[in-house]
Amino acid sequence: MVADKKLFYLSCILITIGIVFSYSLTVFTVLFFNYNEFHFFTRQLFFGVSGILIMFFISRLDPDKKNSERIILAILIISFIFISILPFLPSALATASGGAKRWIRLGPLSISPVEFFKIGLIYFLAWSYTRRIDDSKKAIKHEVLILLPYCIVATIVIGYIYITQNDLGQSVISFFLILALAFFAGASKRLFAFGTLIIMMVGIMVIFSNQRRIQRIASWWGNIQDAFLPMLPDWMANALRVSTNTEPYQISHSLNAIAHGGIFGEGLGLGTFKLGFLSEVHTDFILSGITEEIGLFGLGIICFIYLWMILRIFRIAGRCDKKEHFIFCSGIALLLLFSFFMNAFGIISLTPLKGVAVPLLSYGGSSMWAICIGIGYVLMISKKVKL
Repeated sequence: MVADKKLFYLSCILITIGIVFSYSLTVFTVLFFNYNEFHFFTRQLFFGVSGILIMFFISRLDPDKKNSERIILAILIISFIFISILPFLPSALATASGGAKRWIRLGPLSISPVEFFKIGLIYFLAWSYTRRIDDSKKAIKHEVLILLPYCIVATIVIGYIYITQNDLGQSVISFFLILALAFFAGASKRLFAFGTLIIMMVGIMVIFSNQRRIQRIASWWGNIQDAFLPMLPDWMANALRVSTNTEPYQISHSLNAIAHGGIFGEGLGLGTFKLGFLSEVHTDFILSGITEEIGLFGLGIICFIYLWMILRIFRIAGRCDKKEHFIFCSGIALLLLFSFFMNAFGIISLTPLKGVAVPLLSYGGSSMWAICIGIGYVLMISKKVKL
């Protein structure tokens, strides 16, 4: 039994690209904080190489044995425990960002447990949905009753993550996975549409319960309103127009960095908007920084590799004999796809920014290791699939 080599190599290519740009895009940050020149590069190199080893090790496991299940269940339980205790840890053991504690400090490393929780959540949903949902036609009421316990538990757990970590982006992704994987497990289109409507309503309530988020939405709408308002009747356009808006400086610099890169870019290491204009250029705005240096052509190649990798995972999912494996592989593919597009749409102002990293490309060890664990399990499953 041999794991899918193409998926493994595609993942390694993206990890390598992320390592290269962890050096190229962090010039200003290194100088500003007086770090060593190779501070981010050496760390990302460690995260990347160890992530590749994690993928390789997990891919060698037997998907029919219980040891593989125990590892990912342990990841789910341990990450949930860490999420639960994180708000109560002293500042010496927890790193804060955005007004909330999101990372646990383990020596020189900071670990974000929510990244690992998403992988564990996908596995739990695959295991549970296989036993609770089938393809038989049911009344919408019966389907709702089947999914109601999931919704209640998800609302409590993900709501706790949202409240304690002030992280709407991760909460949106988690709810999306719960709903989408129910559809993949055999839930009807009616239930999927009903669930989408409910989540949208809850999302709107969450947004309008916070003045800061209202301002961010207004700022985002003000940035794109001129593209849509001319298509609407005058009375509606006047009602929706935001007149006191100023364009978010990060979005402005992001768009300028992309435009400055042009087709073929300024050259590797020669970008200028990374020099203090984009403060999160090696994490949230990495696609903008990459585009300025290697252009739309280079970004197109990266997008092609990324989408090829996702399609490869979907192909593995479509040929799985076990429904549980099908749902898990589909969940990993959806996580990668949704995270990528949430980031890409945010940096060009098609959607509000959510602070979601680009898996395997953005700087950070937690996201890297968590995604490598997920892909490692897909590689493990691929050994039982005829490609």
